[in-house]
Amino acid sequence: MNGFELIPIDWSQAGWTIAVAAVSSASCAILGCYLVLRRMSLLGDAISHAILPGIAAAFWLGGTTSTLPMFIGAVVAGLLTALFTEAVQSTGNVPEDASMGVVYTSLFALGVVMIARLASGRVDLDPDCVLYGRIEQVVLANVRIGGVSVPTAFLPPLATLAATLLFVAVFWKELKLASFDPALATAMGLSAAIVHYLLMAMVAVVSVSAFNVAGSPLVVAMLIVPAAAAHLLTDRFGVMLLLSVAIALIAAALGYLCAVWLNTVVAGMLAAVLGAEFALAACFAPRHGLVSRTWRRLNLSMRIVAEDIIAIVYRAEERQHASAVGEGARQTLGADWSVCSQASGGGWIARLALWRLQRGGSVVRTGDGLVHLTDEGRRAAQSLVRSHRLWEAYLGEHFDLPLDHLHEPAERVEHYIGPKLQERLASELARPDIDPHGKEIPPE
Repeated sequence: MNGFELIPIDWSQAGWTIAVAAVSSASCAILGCYLVLRRMSLLGDAISHAILPGIAAAFWLGGTTSTLPMFIGAVVAGLLTALFTEAVQSTGNVPEDASMGVVYTSLFALGVVMIARLASGRVDLDPDCVLYGRIEQVVLANVRIGGVSVPTAFLPPLATLAATLLFVAVFWKELKLASFDPALATAMGLSAAIVHYLLMAMVAVVSVSAFNVAGSPLVVAMLIVPAAAAHLLTDRFGVMLLLSVAIALIAAALGYLCAVWLNTVVAGMLAAVLGAEFALAACFAPRHGLVSRTWRRLNLSMRIVAEDIIAIVYRAEERQHASAVGEGARQTLGADWSVCSQASGGGWIARLALWRLQRGGSVVRTGDGLVHLTDEGRRAAQSLVRSHRLWEAYLGEHFDLPLDHLHEPAERVEHYIGPKLQERLASELARPDIDPHGKEIPPE
């Protein structure tokens, strides 16, 4: 087959398949929030890989694919991963991330070897099943519950989700305290180590329950990506939990549908959709998104340039007014736009700032190339120049700085000095009406 082929969807099977993926993804997303907040994302990756030898050992020793031995083996391997990581870090004097890399790659490799050489000859377990998942086959085996035919593969993830919710509900305060302030938790008598190992055990359980969906390598995407995307969207932990679950559910549905339509691997498509959701959050999150941060910086740059422009025009008017003679002289006051543009940095930001000033009614640009302040613009410029000269006077009076070292810091700070700080600066000056250069400080 060349390229992708659109495949029609069998909705009778798609519902249960999506349900299995959604329930598994929700469990991973909930615990992933704690991993992200505790800066332990790599440990989640380590556990999702390192539990593989525990599963293989359970299959090999028990000779069965039943759920209980699989979970026990996964939990034991997960706890051993956490213990080995700390042991390598403390005894080997290596960084935490390096110890995780050593432990989980070694255990993962051991698990692959065990599955390929030991388990595959005795039970129905193969590397593809564990490494890539088998969610496409969840509807092949069913059990009737209350007259409804339910896939047997749906029951373990559902039980895992219930256990995850119960775990979070019972240890809500402990998990929250240990995640945000482990030192305070220890000082209050809470064993942060016990909470840590309980969390690692639950991560191991949800990781193995998600094998049918994504396989061992891509479980980390289900654990970390929804939580990381939700963390970009909110700073409130409860909202973060809900958003991470919502992101995981959307990825489960879209990932399966896109995989069926394009006739590709479900696990890979689910992780790809999660990556796309994270990219959208990274770009458009209201506070931490790339677009919002760029927009705020652009607005700040334009505000500073606009304030520089009106300050330049105000100073030009001061000079012209001081030397003007006659009543009609004030009608010609203003500053040449080329001078304003050059002094404020020039370029498209200066032109855009001038457009915003004109639209806001702060300045008027005439056909002769002069920029004039309106009454509203003059008030804003007067406050800005007042902030500038008050700061110069404060630096000159309280710090032993030469006169030529006062203008540059005042030019930076003037954009952030409000009326209250102006009043405070004026109250601490011996001469609040004259700056160190002998220029009049505009009144409040």
